Amino acid sequence: MRRAAVPEFCNGSRQSPIDIVTQDVAVDSKLTDFTFTKFNDKTMLSKIENTGQTVKVSFEVGVEVSGGNLPEKYDSLQFHLHWGNGADVPGSEHTVDGKRYPMELHIVNLKSSHNGNTTAAVADGTGAAALGFFIESVTNTTGEPQAWKTLASYLSSITEKGQNATMAPGISLDDLLPGVNRSRYYRYLGSLTTPLCYEAVVWTVFKEPVKVSKDLIDMFSNTVRIGNGTSAFMREVYRGLQKAQPVTHNSSSKMNFSYGLFILMFALWMR
Repeated sequence: MRRAAVPEFCNGSRQSPIDIVTQDVAVDSKLTDFTFTKFNDKTMLSKIENTGQTVKVSFEVGVEVSGGNLPEKYDSLQFHLHWGNGADVPGSEHTVDGKRYPMELHIVNLKSSHNGNTTAAVADGTGAAALGFFIESVTNTTGEPQAWKTLASYLSSITEKGQNATMAPGISLDDLLPGVNRSRYYRYLGSLTTPLCYEAVVWTVFKEPVKVSKDLIDMFSNTVRIGNGTSAFMREVYRGLQKAQPVTHNSSSKMNFSYGLFILMFALWMR
């Protein structure tokens, strides 16, 4: 059920997702570290829902993100997931040098100044900020990380479209993002990846993936359905790649290599 997005803005000039071609990415020194508010709070994940198109987790009020050269503070509202068909058929929305990961997690945020008004946010070219995290499959473990095992345990309660479940306190956003250096990321201006595809999103795609055991990734495409209990399983829930956009990042291996070479040559010269 790969999404065929066509309405209104979906044929615009800054559509998402895209393939990030690393050799074309420019360095932007203004892309500083983020400040993540209440990402460590184990009471902020409030509800998990089967929307018929994805699995969405809503947050309690108070989760925020700022910094990272965002124009202002953003309120974090929810995260949702994109996947293919188990760990063996990848389904991330963004790709890097043509590589598609098994899954992708998107944290959706709106400018705080819009006070939750989504109509105003989508009319603002930077009204929304999306944080994208790749999910990579690990085959030598099962049920790891524990936070993802807990998250996946709710899937049996939302097998049909429209079903939702209250999440008990116990896991935080930080728990779901272990091992990711959130100082290393790509940035571009794009759109929502579902109709009406509003071109209002500041995209941040983190370079390092979250590592999740294969059995947990497989549960998403083998548990939740697009409709009632006799409908198809929810699979290939991602939009196809769109036209390339200018992408920047906040670090450069070429620059680091050159700097390291300079230091080495200077040290040899000083001997």
